[in-house]
Amino acid sequence: MAKELLEGNVAFAESAIRAGCEAYFGYPITPQTEALEHMSKRMPELGRVFLQAESEVAAINMVYGAACAGVRVMSSSSSPGVSLMMEGLSYIAGSEVPVVLVDIMRGGPGLGNIAPSQGDYNQIVKGGGHGDYRPIVLAPATVQELIDLTAEAFDLAERYRCIVVILADGCLGQMMEPAQLPPMQPVRPRAERPDWTLTGADGRAPRVISSIYIEPEREEEVNLRLMAKQREIEANEVRFSELLLEDAEYAVVAFGTAGRVAQSAVKAARQEGIRVGLFRPISLNPFPYDALRKSAQRKRGLLVVEMNGGQMLDDVRLAVEGRIPVGFYGRMGGVVPFPDEVLGEIRKLSEVADR
Repeated sequence: MAKELLEGNVAFAESAIRAGCEAYFGYPITPQTEALEHMSKRMPELGRVFLQAESEVAAINMVYGAACAGVRVMSSSSSPGVSLMMEGLSYIAGSEVPVVLVDIMRGGPGLGNIAPSQGDYNQIVKGGGHGDYRPIVLAPATVQELIDLTAEAFDLAERYRCIVVILADGCLGQMMEPAQLPPMQPVRPRAERPDWTLTGADGRAPRVISSIYIEPEREEEVNLRLMAKQREIEANEVRFSELLLEDAEYAVVAFGTAGRVAQSAVKAARQEGIRVGLFRPISLNPFPYDALRKSAQRKRGLLVVEMNGGQMLDDVRLAVEGRIPVGFYGRMGGVVPFPDEVLGEIRKLSEVADR
């Protein structure tokens, strides 16, 4: 299939449709409203379910209900809206049903603004709602990755019966790039839904999906199962990208849009003779600790670049275990760093290491 010039929000919405998404529930919020608008047109055309809920709280609970029925379902929102979904996401995690959520981040805290940010890292990657759970979190850096990861998210959610979050930001949601959409997949027939789903108990024993376990020992069993699932995810679903790291003395670590900016800065630093590369985590949970640790063994220093106050920084420090210096450069509140700013920090890192 040929590439098309696609806006990020429209691209991930259409990718979800082509992956067999049967139902979408959401509420408009900039900078992801174009996704909801696209769904509002395309889903009814295909005989599928679209509903603009009265709030994000309502939307995520509708998602929860559809997931219990074995429907491929998703929602999308932006930072304040995702905050409102946290209780529902915890219920979904406790019930172990598959759900896909796309978070197109914006500036905060509070209502903030509509500019791109990466301030949701802690909220999403470390679990979000109450309890011991962690969703799979995937961070694309291009419209093509946004398309590919959204389609894959449905398979991952069903494989592990968990929440999968696509964590992007307003830059990626609003930008247009040439990209290729996947072929249309058929919607799964009701008869082929998994045997745990709630599809009506006529002729069979009733099934129950719940997140309430009154006995603490039973609740602990559920938590232990979630933790075992997390270990399986960590063993099988780590994703990252490396650029110019083979001979690098230094590395920049950045995800999503910050990774795009850092890539330009790394290439500029190379032209100045600074041997630096880029390590870009794609899966933020599971975080690529081992891969980053291995890469850092051959480096003199790392620079973490984020569009927040340093929320991924702790994970990078955990990976390198204090063996090399780790610097940080971040812009907050919706400010996107320029490559020249990151280049200046790379120069500082190399100068400090050379002393």
